[in-house]
Amino acid sequence: MITSDKLLPVHKRFDVIFSHGEGAYLFDNNGKKYLDFGAGIAVNALGHCHPKMVEAITNQAKKLWHVSNIYNVNELNRYAEKLANATFAEYVFFCNSGAESLECVIKMIRRHFYVKGQTQKNRIITFSGAFHGRTIATISAAGKRKYIEGFEPALEGFDNVEFGNIEAVKNAISDKTAGILIEPIQGEEGIRVSDKKFIQELRKLADENDLLLAFDEVQCGMGRTGYLFAYEYYGVKPDLIATAKAIGGGFPLGACLATKDAASGMTLGVHGTTYGGNPLAMAVAESVIDVILSEGFLDNAKKVGADLKNALENLKQDFPEIISEVRGVGLMIGVKINDKIENGEIVKKLLDQGLLTIPAGENVIRILPPLIITQEQIAEAISKFRAALS
Repeated sequence: MITSDKLLPVHKRFDVIFSHGEGAYLFDNNGKKYLDFGAGIAVNALGHCHPKMVEAITNQAKKLWHVSNIYNVNELNRYAEKLANATFAEYVFFCNSGAESLECVIKMIRRHFYVKGQTQKNRIITFSGAFHGRTIATISAAGKRKYIEGFEPALEGFDNVEFGNIEAVKNAISDKTAGILIEPIQGEEGIRVSDKKFIQELRKLADENDLLLAFDEVQCGMGRTGYLFAYEYYGVKPDLIATAKAIGGGFPLGACLATKDAASGMTLGVHGTTYGGNPLAMAVAESVIDVILSEGFLDNAKKVGADLKNALENLKQDFPEIISEVRGVGLMIGVKINDKIENGEIVKKLLDQGLLTIPAGENVIRILPPLIITQEQIAEAISKFRAALS
């Protein structure tokens, strides 16, 4: 089937239509089976139709779907407590997407200093290569021309500096700086992993200059790195986190996590949402975090991620004329393709082999399998990879 001409033509879709999924596999309309190593771009953390998620959404669908946030909700209160207790957060705000969670972070940073009477502190340092979403505020924060073009004027208040350059950050700090916003692992730009020392230096600079440090963990959060959130990998506690994607395991959901101090300006009526935190989303999200936090789950994700990365490194040795680098943390891996070949060309060949991957910046192929993958499925993926490269 050709993509409907009634759809706004902003997505380039592969010529495949999926009918159903099970675990780490998807099946198209013709019954062909695909090993899903894209997971909806790091969304399907527990794969497709995980029994715990199916049970949760089925039970909740029979009880309650939506209640306005002017009322109390059992599922909302319960999941907020569970998520906060598992992280640094003292407050949580639920929304529907990653871009919304970033909007909340940006507003929270500015409002924090406004209520303290420091109204001049309203600028946020961001980084080259970042992707924070598709709203006017988030494309302005990222500062990338291809996202801003045609949507000018960009929103003022962001100072974009070189990713990983601590001196550039120091030079950008002024009496107007309110915060630092960073993807500790850049996803869209090709799995660019921040150095641990760099992230720790950012925390130090934020403390020394009375700034808020915010992490965009929309893609790298919720177990993707082998830790619940990537800040644990870096040994640094941010003041704010924006997250989404895997938090609902495929159900649309975003969240902003914050310390009480960072959120001190967010008082009655200054922010809100209609759908965010609805009972259906909360029930599904609770089932996801229960599985991720179950005994041994994250340790296994770390181990399987290391094994997958090693297998890809071995593949690199066999195909040095095609693969130039393998990078990443946990099950967030990037395979950089030599510039003479387009990554999209290999992604299509992998699709033909029945392996789903995601193209990214810097001519990288993203490998983002569900966190439930097995050693057997790694071997299957490498076999398909090898066949495609051959």
